[in-house]
Amino acid sequence: MQISDMIDESPDGYETLIFLYTSALHKIHTKIEILRDEFIHLHQYNPIEYIKDRVKSPESIVKKLKKHDREETLSNMVQYVNDIAGIRVVCSFTADIYKIAEMLGKQSDMVVLSVKDYIRRPKESGYKSYHMLVTVPIFLSDGSVDVKVEIQIRTIAMDFWASLEHKIYYKFEGNAPDYISRDLRECSQIVSMLDQKMLELNTAISETRITEVKSEETKRR
Repeated sequence: MQISDMIDESPDGYETLIFLYTSALHKIHTKIEILRDEFIHLHQYNPIEYIKDRVKSPESIVKKLKKHDREETLSNMVQYVNDIAGIRVVCSFTADIYKIAEMLGKQSDMVVLSVKDYIRRPKESGYKSYHMLVTVPIFLSDGSVDVKVEIQIRTIAMDFWASLEHKIYYKFEGNAPDYISRDLRECSQIVSMLDQKMLELNTAISETRITEVKSEETKRR
């Protein structure tokens, strides 16, 4: 069943639409929590710092439709606004991002529609994050419907930078002065250096622990 088969251009149709997107968020949030718990069980390590999700506000949806010169209809919302339902997974280290993305990509009931790797190929603004657009089936009393969700995976440092950028551009309504845009790009480079250094430190600490464990085992023998 398609979403378009379940909604009409009415307030009730909008409420149904939001119900479906909210349900999809709950489903993916639970999936991520299970994957996190399994990872901790197998590797004694938590790759996820925290998870946030949200359904886009009506104002933000309308703003995005206007930006793309689309009529403000529910069918256009479904077709052209891919991030109505969004979930953000924040990791400690860059390497964790790709581990999470790989695990999500293997979910048999989730279809990956597209991937945008803004970590290896940052936006011109300096924005870095890993985006996956997926669909998940929501099982209802009279059938199932596939619902789109955008998943963003990033480090704590990337999330801090993105939050700051959003606040700045919101304040300037998307037209920040050149010097601010330049400084943001420079900060983005600093974020990359920080992420790389923290990953190197974590690797060094892990290797030290492994050496210590092996040394203790040798002593016991």
